[in-house]
Amino acid sequence: MNADSNPSLDRRALLACLSTLACLPAFAQSNKAIGKIVVPFAPGGARELPARAMYQEMARELGENWIIESHQGAGGAIGTSLVANSAPDGKTLLMAASSHFVTAALGAKPFYDPIKDFAPVANIGAQSYVLLTNSQTPFTNVAELIQYAKKHPNELNYGSAGIGSSTHLAMAYFCKTAGIDIMHVPYKGTQEAANDVLAGRAQAVIVPTAGVGVYISDPRIRTLAITSKKRSTLRPQILTFHESGLKDFFFESWFGLLACASTPRPILERLNTSINKVIAAEPVRSRLLSQGIEPANMNLEEFNHLFLADKELMTRLVKLVGLTRE
Repeated sequence: MNADSNPSLDRRALLACLSTLACLPAFAQSNKAIGKIVVPFAPGGARELPARAMYQEMARELGENWIIESHQGAGGAIGTSLVANSAPDGKTLLMAASSHFVTAALGAKPFYDPIKDFAPVANIGAQSYVLLTNSQTPFTNVAELIQYAKKHPNELNYGSAGIGSSTHLAMAYFCKTAGIDIMHVPYKGTQEAANDVLAGRAQAVIVPTAGVGVYISDPRIRTLAITSKKRSTLRPQILTFHESGLKDFFFESWFGLLACASTPRPILERLNTSINKVIAAEPVRSRLLSQGIEPANMNLEEFNHLFLADKELMTRLVKLVGLTRE
């Protein structure tokens, strides 16, 4: 006897089928990622690292599912625009940094307003930079570098990750503050610039704190100073520029999460409280420190103040160092 001729078997099969179908919506809902952190650059870059350090713990704290999505292109404008035009439900966040303002400061015309189209959610932390020089150069500290550069204008050159990058702005700001002329050579990335310092083709480069570890023990490199206001938790042996004689010079980049501007205040407060908890606890704190990021703990007002102040700073720095859009 086959199934087609057995009413009892037909009923059991039908009930099993209906039971399976009834479970599908609940299964789909439980596995659906309801929130996403948008990284507006290629996977594996500096913006993605802090997101990966915390997104799973953030999901557990919020009791929600979250994923990371990379939407690269147009210098970060594609992914940034996506968040600016997202629904105001707090489910689409932008992994932003100080360079969020550089495009606007350079006079470019992105498809969003870096201030008006966003609401600060949580500051993850600050990343500083370290000045490296080739060990064959005739200077061993910041004061000697400044003295040498003043006596030999445009004889030295430095590399960066490209025009308008944080490594470019930091070094150009240092040169301007110190009153020295060092030729800028833009590269495709920080590693390429640092490799030319290793090889002696460039004399200096500023690299993020997280990436300095591979160079500290290399005899071809000298580590001169760090751009933070105080010494790094990760690399406490490195002097600050202030300690090195260049008073009041510092340069840091923040990492933080932004939502679209019309996101309701209660949603922003809930996200801020939960993310601050995650950042303060292990293992996220240790992960961030290992990336050269000093973890933050700011409420909405504090982060908004930093956000607005940094916009003014980036605009001023771009003008100060004479940066123009190419």
